[in-house]
Amino acid sequence: MSLATGEPDFPTPEPIVEACRRALADGYTHYGDLNGDPELREVIAAAASGRSGQAYSEGNVAVTHGGAAAINAAVLAAVNPGDRVVIPEPTYSLYPDAVRLAGGEPVLVPTTSDHRLDLDALADALRGARMIVLCNPVNPTGTVFNGDELGALGALLDGTDVLVLADEAYAEIVYDGVPFTSALAVESLRERLIYCQTLSKTYAMTGWRVGYVVAPVEMTAPIRHVHRTFNSALNAAAQRAAITALRLGPELAAPMLRAYQERRDLVAKRLAEMDEVEAIKPEGAFYAFARYRCALRSEDVVQRLLAGGVAVRAGSEYGPSGEGHVRLSFAADFDTLDEGLNRMQKTLARL
Repeated sequence: MSLATGEPDFPTPEPIVEACRRALADGYTHYGDLNGDPELREVIAAAASGRSGQAYSEGNVAVTHGGAAAINAAVLAAVNPGDRVVIPEPTYSLYPDAVRLAGGEPVLVPTTSDHRLDLDALADALRGARMIVLCNPVNPTGTVFNGDELGALGALLDGTDVLVLADEAYAEIVYDGVPFTSALAVESLRERLIYCQTLSKTYAMTGWRVGYVVAPVEMTAPIRHVHRTFNSALNAAAQRAAITALRLGPELAAPMLRAYQERRDLVAKRLAEMDEVEAIKPEGAFYAFARYRCALRSEDVVQRLLAGGVAVRAGSEYGPSGEGHVRLSFAADFDTLDEGLNRMQKTLARL
């Protein structure tokens, strides 16, 4: 039984699927524009303009092979060998891997005990850095960095050339009415911002592989070059479906988002009742990051849990301060969550 995978268990909404069918019938079966469907770029630019209050055009946009390719292309385009890239952690493991691929040096900076940005530690780490990478909402902790934190980060960066790569894959998956502030909306970050996004999580489109980057034109041009060199043109029909998804907007995914809220509440309640773990209630995304009380390494705990019939992810995958934790995904149905948590509690009680 798996609570390990960060993938929605819902089907892609039918209007998106139907848009793909129409696109195939209309002949979108050949190579497309290497930088992304021009109409899709315009829709993305309009959405980014709405979030930021600043006008973006299609020239600010690169459509990518999912969010992972957006991140990799951005890092490879901006980071040179020897450059230092600051990464608050625990966080998604792709970021340091991408930095190393570019020849850069990941500088992992722990967040505070309640998973907020440690601005004092970041101030020290950012001296002479090329870039900082922010995942918001955070995979794996479910933290939502707020507007005050982002504004304070912008103040720290004032007068520097440090770039900000913001991965907001879970921006629409936020709970309890917690306001989400996009990095696009923070004026002090805007001119240095490389904004990475994907349709995978919000619209249950993980297999469609459509992501994008929004950045100043002087950054977008090299990102486009890197992406088309590695990936060539995206699936043309999938991009037409993406236009429908973005035009209909997150309301199309509202039933899924309500379900995630209910699942989050169940998981938070069950974890709070366990003597074997402690976890901060996630504000966003669909993960819980639980600290367990035994002395084993997280990789060993994951193996014990797997033997007990439930799969989770080791906290050490997400950075040094993730050790002593496991990550659970609640992108699964109630029965799976309930039984998986039962198996987790029984196994941990034996440890």
